[in-house]
Amino acid sequence: MIPDLLKWLGMAVLALLALGSLFLVGKYFRLWLWATVTGTKISMAALVMMSLRKVNPRNIVEAKVMTVQAGLDSITTQALEAHVLAGGNLLQVVLALIVAHRAKISLDWDTAAAIDLAGRNVLDAVQVSVNPKVIDCPDPDVAGAAMVSAVAKDGIQLKVRVRVTVRTNLLQLIGGATEQTVIARIGEGVVSAIGSCETYAEALAEPVRISHQVMERGLDSQTAFSIVSIDIADIDVAENVGARLQTDQAEADIRIARAKAEERLAAAIAFEQEMKALTRENQARVVLAEAQVPAAIAHAYRAGQLGMDESPDAERKSVAFTGSRWTDNGH
Repeated sequence: MIPDLLKWLGMAVLALLALGSLFLVGKYFRLWLWATVTGTKISMAALVMMSLRKVNPRNIVEAKVMTVQAGLDSITTQALEAHVLAGGNLLQVVLALIVAHRAKISLDWDTAAAIDLAGRNVLDAVQVSVNPKVIDCPDPDVAGAAMVSAVAKDGIQLKVRVRVTVRTNLLQLIGGATEQTVIARIGEGVVSAIGSCETYAEALAEPVRISHQVMERGLDSQTAFSIVSIDIADIDVAENVGARLQTDQAEADIRIARAKAEERLAAAIAFEQEMKALTRENQARVVLAEAQVPAAIAHAYRAGQLGMDESPDAERKSVAFTGSRWTDNGH
């Protein structure tokens, strides 16, 4: 009885194993066959392990087939799986590597994967490196920034619109400055180049001079782009900023001089009023002193300190006052 039970149990286990094998073969056989006929060495066990690691085997097989067919045999299946597990965009990285390989651009798997994991669109970067794009300066999407304004040495303002052709610098893509930095630097270079012109006519006569000066400044340093060319798309004469500034300065000088004159006038008026008050004060003191003279004479007369001398040869009376007493003819 027991041997029969063991026999049936063994047959059940074998049946389960057979069903499991059929299931695995049915699920992974087509992927394995696809990989095999395209020269990609991926075993059935590797496909099963991918599923256990929660990696879609179809995506790995598809990426591996693409790399092998493109001649990128150095990229391993483990590297593809690791990039997927890290949250990267596997198909985008593989396509970027294929485009770079066809265009003979130096780009390895580690660099492309790092660019993708850094959040940059590596495929777009490679395409821009192959087919340079044009950047408008200033950025037309920014309100109020239709043209770059600059002033020549003669005070005439010029408004310029620049078109910059750039290609991606893959080595600086991670950590390099973005497109907005390039636009800002180009605007700065244009302002400096026009500002070095003696007259606005020089800039109008030779716009290429502005382009050459800007190119020589190396404005693409530490950015994610390499500048291919800088072209002046449009240049217009605006206003005479120098004359306006001189007029404003003259008006300011007039206002300052007028304020100083009013200040001096106010000081003079104040001094005049002060002198008038001082004069009136002195006049009051004189009047007060004059009012005391009769009283002093009367007091001296009553005290016998005031005398008269009538000499025969004297033609007039003289009265002298010395110290605190009056004397006749100085006696």
